[in-house]
Amino acid sequence: MVAESQDGARLTSAILVNALVRRTNAAGGFATIIVKGDETSGVILVQALEKGKETGLFERVSNFAGGYALMRCGPSPEDGPEALATYVARRRRSDPDLWIIELDIPEAERFAAETIC
Repeated sequence: MVAESQDGARLTSAILVNALVRRTNAAGGFATIIVKGDETSGVILVQALEKGKETGLFERVSNFAGGYALMRCGPSPEDGPEALATYVARRRRSDPDLWIIELDIPEAERFAAETIC
C-alpha cells in the first residue's frame, strides 16, 4: 500500500490509520487507536509491540523525496513505560492533532512502514 492515491493526491491521516488497523487485524495482529488526531493531516505515531513487549515508538515523517518513512522517536523501550508516558504526554500537549496507534504484530515497524509510508 502507498500513502498516495493513484491520482497523486495525499491520503488523509484517518484513511492511513484505518488501513493500518485493518491490515494489522487481518494479519492476525492487534491494533488499536490510542489517541485519535486530526483526520486530515495529524501526525501519526506508531507504538510498536511484539507479543506485548515494547519495541519502540515511530513517527511517520517526510523523507524529502516526495514520500514518507518511519523514524524512531521518544525514549528507548529499555527506559520503561514511565519514560514513554512522559514523552507521549509532552507530544500531545504540543500537538493536539497527533494520532497514536498501538500495533502488536511481528516486525511492527516494517509492517507499519509498508502500510503508511
